[in-house]
Amino acid sequence: MKRTLSLLCLVCLLLSVPARAEAPTVSAPSALLMEKQTGTVLYALGEHEAREPASVTKVMTLLLVMEAIDSGTLHYEDIVTPSAHASSMGGSQIWLREGEQMRVEELLKAVCVVSGNDAAVALGEHLAGSEDAFVEKMNRRAQELGMKDTHFVNCTGLPAEGHVTSAYDIALMSRELILHHPDIRRFTTIWTDSLRDGASMLVNTNKLIRFYPGATGLKTGSTDTAQYCLSATAERDGMELIAVVLKGVSSDERFADARALLDYGFANYALVTVTPDAPLAPVPVRLGVQDAVRSVLTEENVLLLKKGDAVALSQTITLPESVDAPMAQGARLGELTVADGDGNTLAVLPILAGEDVAHVTWWQMAQRLLRCGFCAG
Repeated sequence: MKRTLSLLCLVCLLLSVPARAEAPTVSAPSALLMEKQTGTVLYALGEHEAREPASVTKVMTLLLVMEAIDSGTLHYEDIVTPSAHASSMGGSQIWLREGEQMRVEELLKAVCVVSGNDAAVALGEHLAGSEDAFVEKMNRRAQELGMKDTHFVNCTGLPAEGHVTSAYDIALMSRELILHHPDIRRFTTIWTDSLRDGASMLVNTNKLIRFYPGATGLKTGSTDTAQYCLSATAERDGMELIAVVLKGVSSDERFADARALLDYGFANYALVTVTPDAPLAPVPVRLGVQDAVRSVLTEENVLLLKKGDAVALSQTITLPESVDAPMAQGARLGELTVADGDGNTLAVLPILAGEDVAHVTWWQMAQRLLRCGFCAG
């Protein structure tokens, strides 16, 4: 049974935007474009080449801090006291003094807006006891995320032998941060702000925040050897993209490359949420404590489609006539197939059991038989 998806408003929007089918032109040797929700890579160039990330390293620093905050082991209002080591950091900094007290929230702002190396180290020391211990946590988390091209030596991105990652790995950790810790936008979208009651002014190093519509972050970086690096995020029409640029020849070039990547993604792709036209029918259950089990669509029902494929979508729902008890919640019952106007399958989404249905006991079976006998009489 095929039904046209109820996406007329979305289709009209997609048809109103001219598509750019050609690949983006970038000058950097390593670049990657990823869609946040699905993790789909939309463009890649030299994406696994090991390169210095400079301060884009701090995406992992931010990820570990936000994970601690969201788990309740760290709080925005907690007070951090920088060590002599933290206050000695060179490069971008907020000139922390040894023993100066500052809230986690303020240090996060300093890392996100002006890439404060001293602020990053102070946060790492506060969480793990030392920068070295924090870097061990960074490398463990990188392994968990599948960042096979990455080895961190510090939490700042300051030049260090063996401190490398790749455009693909940066996209992975950037996605993890913005997908699961959206509160980071409180800091990454700041254009100008201040610390120390207005005594220290902050201006975001990421110029896209002011000049690119929909920009949401994320982190810049530059050193003499890494050159100009960037993990840029932006959202339009409910779709957020991650554009990574490594080893750009200038600051302007890295932003131009990121713009080209983001423009390409927004011009050619869209997210579509698939929902059945009518409520899914319950499936009868044989020998269950109830007669039927609710069928529900998986929560992963968002598709990333080329805009030309989002016209005249159709769906086919396949469910069994019945199933046997016991039935566990989340067990696969059937599937919903989404196809384009030419009948090409775009996605197959599982339909799941919406509840547990236990098998009847012998006593319950006997009671049913007795009831049936009385009814027959």
